[in-house]
Formats: sequence, structure tokens, C-alpha cells
Amino acid sequence: MRYRTLGELRVSAVGLGAMPLSIEGRPDEERALATVHAALDAGVTLLDTADSYHLPGAEPGHNERLVARALATYGGDTSGVLVATKGGRGRPAGGDWTVDGSPRHLKAAAEASCKRLGAEAIGLYQLHKPDPEVPFEESAGALRELLDAGTIRLAGLSNVDADQIRRGREILGDRLVSVQNRYSPAVRDSEPELRLCAELGLAFLPWSPLGGLARSSLDGPSRTEGADRFGAFHAVAAERGVSPQQVGLAWLLARSPAVVPIPGASRPETAGDSAAAADLLLTTEERARLDEAAGPDRA
Repeated sequence: MRYRTLGELRVSAVGLGAMPLSIEGRPDEERALATVHAALDAGVTLLDTADSYHLPGAEPGHNERLVARALATYGGDTSGVLVATKGGRGRPAGGDWTVDGSPRHLKAAAEASCKRLGAEAIGLYQLHKPDPEVPFEESAGALRELLDAGTIRLAGLSNVDADQIRRGREILGDRLVSVQNRYSPAVRDSEPELRLCAELGLAFLPWSPLGGLARSSLDGPSRTEGADRFGAFHAVAAERGVSPQQVGLAWLLARSPAVVPIPGASRPETAGDSAAAADLLLTTEERARLDEAAGPDRA
């Protein structure tokens, strides 16, 4: 396993997105715990969760409690594992994703997440999505208050644009360490945010990093797709004797040293395969082929 930096911390170059273990189509608990354990066995030290990762209308925090149980039942050392969670979204009955970025909600949500994780403080707490009904400065200010209170140790932003990143940096200073936006071979709208993160020294955590190679868990059951447009990823995978998903993650890592992808998994085998991408170093020729398949950088 290779490593990258997140603030002053060293984390595995590939993390684990735990969302598929708690939403629609989730595995039973035995397999879910085995999936997290497989990631840890492979050297993963960054686990991404959120209080809203649960079935619609169900009690918030299913995924956080699952991650906590996985760490508690793991036979190895977990002292170096960073759990990153998020607040500011909900999943009421009906399945819609709601947004609440009010300071009151974020503070209460962070305290509840901390209890579910069984931690003295949350390692990394991220605003899940800016609330259009709440001034961004108020939501970011709530993170600052949580930092000052010791409820959280580090702060991150998710689903934000470049201007919000800059404003967040002004409010949170060096305690803002990460940005989590959607980014993949198929979805490249966050190129400006990725470049800004590299400039500011922030980690960039792509969610749904296998778009074009596999569906996002938000879109339904995972499956391979895009063999035409993204044929180069499949071709390189066949030549290397690895999965197209592993090639896709290796390509993301090659995009910038700021990138730390957090692919989801619902099976131990998938978690282990994704983690192995950290050690898959692409040649210059392979990167050129994959860049051409993914298309030009977005403005």
C-alpha cells in the first residue's frame, strides 16, 4: 500500500467508501463486516461514511455504527485508521436526499455521529453538501466551532465549487484538509476544484470514482459499463491482468498527488481489488491512452 497526505496525516492512497454497506441492496452484516475487514487487511486506513447512509426513512447512522463494529471486531491494529464522516444530509421516507446545513443541525449531527462511532472526537468531519437556504459561511462556521470544541479534529467539504473551497479555507484555515466531490473517468466537472486542492495542499477525495467503469451506488447495483467509450481501460486491464476498476483507480491516482479515491464495495473481494490499485503504477504510454479515452480536461 502506498500512502498520501491528508493535512498532517498519512493515509492509504486508496480508501473505502462504506455507503454500499448500508443503503438499498446492502449485504447482510456478516458480509458487510468482512468487506471492511478485507479493506483493512489490504492496508486501507481511510474509511468514509456519513450519518445519512441508511435506508430511506430509517434511523440515521446505520453506516457509522457498522463501521464502528467493524473496527471493534477487527483482529489487527486500527490505531492508524482515519474514519471520515459527513453531516448535513438526510434520507426521509421516499428516498429523496434532503439538505440541512444549519449550524444547529450540523452541531447536533456531529455530536450524534461521534457517539455512534464510539470516538472521543471525529477524525475528519465533512459538510456533506452546501445548503442553498443557509449562508455557506454559517455552515463552515459551525465546523469551526466543532473544531474549537474538540468534537472533530479535522474538517472537510463535499460537493463544493472552487469559490466555496476558498471561502472555507478563509474560515477554517489549515484545519480544512479535504474536499470530496464526484470525479471519475466519466464525470470530470470538478477539474477546477482538483487543481485548486493541489494548489492549496488539500486532499481531493473523489466519490463515485468508477463512473464509466461501474455504476455509482447512488444509481443502483454496481455493474461494468462503458466498454465502448472507455475501452482503453478494459484493454489496459486485460494486458495487466487486473480489473478495469483497478486501472481506473490507478488512473485517478496518476491525475494528481492530491487524489485519494474512496471507491465503494459490498464484497470483500471488491474491497481488496480496489486497494490493490494503490500499487498499480501506470506507464506514460498507458496514461496517455487512458487520458485520450477519458477525454480533455473540463474547464
